Amino acid sequence: MIELAKTWARALRVEQWTKNGVVMLAWFFSVADSSQRDIVRGWESFLMAVAMAFSFSLVSSAFYLLNDVSDYEADRLHPKKRFRPVAAGLVSRMEAVRVALVVFACGFMYPALVVMVLPSRALAFATMLAYTVMQCLYTGLLKKVPYVDVFTLAAGFVLRAAAGAAIITAYISPWLLVCTFTLSMFLAFCKRKNEMDTALESRAVLKRYHPRVLAALIVLAGVATVCEYLTYTLTSTMGRRFPSLWITSVFVLFGIVRYCALTWKNGDVGRPERILLTDRWLWVAIGGYAFAAVAVVAFKYFNLAGGLAR
Repeated sequence: MIELAKTWARALRVEQWTKNGVVMLAWFFSVADSSQRDIVRGWESFLMAVAMAFSFSLVSSAFYLLNDVSDYEADRLHPKKRFRPVAAGLVSRMEAVRVALVVFACGFMYPALVVMVLPSRALAFATMLAYTVMQCLYTGLLKKVPYVDVFTLAAGFVLRAAAGAAIITAYISPWLLVCTFTLSMFLAFCKRKNEMDTALESRAVLKRYHPRVLAALIVLAGVATVCEYLTYTLTSTMGRRFPSLWITSVFVLFGIVRYCALTWKNGDVGRPERILLTDRWLWVAIGGYAFAAVAVVAFKYFNLAGGLAR
C-alpha cells in the first residue's frame, strides 16, 4: 500500500507542487502594502490563496499524467524519465488517463464553487480556465514547437500569479507578472539546455533548438529578470513605500548567476524543483532574499513607530 502511494505520488509529481507557490505572490506582497491591508487581514485571504495553489497543483498533476501518456515512447529513451511510473510500466496508460480526469475535476472544483458563491472572483475562474485551455494546446501541439513550448510554460506561471491575485481581489504589479514570465523562461531554457546535453534523443523538439540561440536566450532571460525586478523595486507603489527594497535585487542577481553556473556545469537543472532545494548557494540566495525583504519592511515600520513615539 505504501509503495503504491509512493508510485502515484511520483506519477502525479507531488514534489513539483512547490512551483504553484507562485499563486501566493499577490498575497505575499500585499501583506506589506498598507493600501491592501484590509484584503489580507485575518486568515480568510491566506486560506483562499492556499486553496487556489492546491487547485493548480491538482490540475497541473492531471496534465503531468496526460503528458506522460502522450510522451510514453520518448520518455522510455530518456536516462531519467524512463523511471517515471508511466514510462516504467508501473502505472498503465489507461489508468493514468482515468486518474488524470478525476484529479483534474477535483482541482477545478474549488474555483468553480468560489465563483458560484462569490461572483466577484470570476476572474480567478477564468484564469484557471485559460490555464486549462493552454495546457491542452501544449500537450497536443505546442510542446512540439521549439521556443514556443517554453513561452507557453512561462505563460502558465503568469496565469498562476494572476489567479492568486484574482482569488483574493488583490492588486499585483505588472512588473511582477513580467518578472515571473521572464524568470520562468530562464528556468525553462536552462532545462532545455540540460536536456540537449544529456538526452537529445528523448524529445524531437530538442533537435530544432540551436545551441547558440538557446545560450543567448538563457542570458537574455536572466538579465531581463534582474532588470525587471530592480525596476519593480524602484518604481512600483511597493518600491516607493519601501525605498530600500532594491537591496533584495542583489540576491535575485546572485541566484540567477548561480543557476547559470550550474547550467553550464551540467548541474541537475533539468529538475529545478529539486536543485532549488539541494544547492547550498541557491539556498543562500533564497534565504538572503527573505532576510533582506523582512529587514527592509521591519526597518521601515520601526522608523515609523519611532517617529510617532517622538
